[in-house]
Formats: sequence, structure tokens, C-alpha cells
Amino acid sequence: MQPPAEPVLFMKAVTALSGPNDDVRIPPGAVKTDWEVELGIVIGSRARQVAEADALQHVAGYVLANDVSERAWQMERGGQWDKGKGYDTFAPLGPWLVTADEVPDPHAIDLWLEVNGQRVQNGSTRNFIFGVPTVVSYISQFMTLEPGDVVLTGTPAGVGLGQKPTPWFLKPGDVMRLGATGLGEQVQKCVGG
Repeated sequence: MQPPAEPVLFMKAVTALSGPNDDVRIPPGAVKTDWEVELGIVIGSRARQVAEADALQHVAGYVLANDVSERAWQMERGGQWDKGKGYDTFAPLGPWLVTADEVPDPHAIDLWLEVNGQRVQNGSTRNFIFGVPTVVSYISQFMTLEPGDVVLTGTPAGVGLGQKPTPWFLKPGDVMRLGATGLGEQVQKCVGG
């Protein structure tokens, strides 16, 4: 995909949150459920109309995230991306909240994800299109970020939709394992939903 001119915003339902090793539910009728290892930014103090230079002052820390997405619902059903992003269990977080003072540079974190033991994503936050201060500042222009809000930052190449020569997607029984430098690892089994 072409890089966007501005960050793309979408919301995940609170019911999408799950633990780092909880099962991921594939929704009934889903045909393109996909994985996305990401850095999650955890907001620590209210951020409204924040300048980029001040944005990191509002970050409590960072967390490993899997931005699970049903691509057919996200891209082929019209309207907002939210419906492809918000199904129950589509936002595994953790295992830890690593405080901002323990992450010297959020733009130097390696990210990886495996499906059934095959490494499909291997990237770094060095390659962000929009860095952490930019994202926090940008979102705060449109809505107030509150303590505890989690902002997902984008994923490296290697999602199911981008697999060559043919895209492939998650099905019940598949196992995802993912990790990030200093943020720990997650393992999720896909189950019927």
C-alpha cells in the first residue's frame, strides 16, 4: 500500500482487548482474519491539542500488541475500518507494560511474528512512517487521549494480506507467536468464534 499522507485512525472496541496468551476468536463468516504485530503506546496523562515536542510527556509506557483484523469486513464492506478491527479478542496486549523510562528509544524496537512456526513479520519501529510523538500529537488534535488509552502504531510488512504469491489468512487451529525487543512475547491459538 502507498504510505498515507496522514496517520490512519480507527477505534477498537473495549471488548477486543484480551491477554497476551488468550485464544483469538475467528468470527463466524470471517474469511480474511489477519495478524499485525505492533508497538502499543500507553497514555499516562490527558493529552489534548498536544504539540509534537511535548507528546512523549504524555506516554506512560509501551506494550506489545497484535492488531488482529478481519480484512473482508475492514476493506470490502464499506464504511469505517472499525468493524474489521473490533471483534472480541482482536487486541491482545502484553505481557507487560514497560514504562517509558525503561524504553530509551521507542524507534529502536524490533518486532516479529510467526504463524504456525513460520516467521512472517520481521521489522523494526525504526521504519515507522509516523513516529511516536507525531502519532500522539496528531490524535490529540481530534480527540482527547486519557490515561490508559492504548494507541497502536502500525505493523511491519508480512501480514497475511501481503503474502506473495497468494494472500493467506488465519483459521481455527493456527497459532501466532510474536514479540518485541524488551516488551516480551505473546502466543495465541485461533479458535472458532
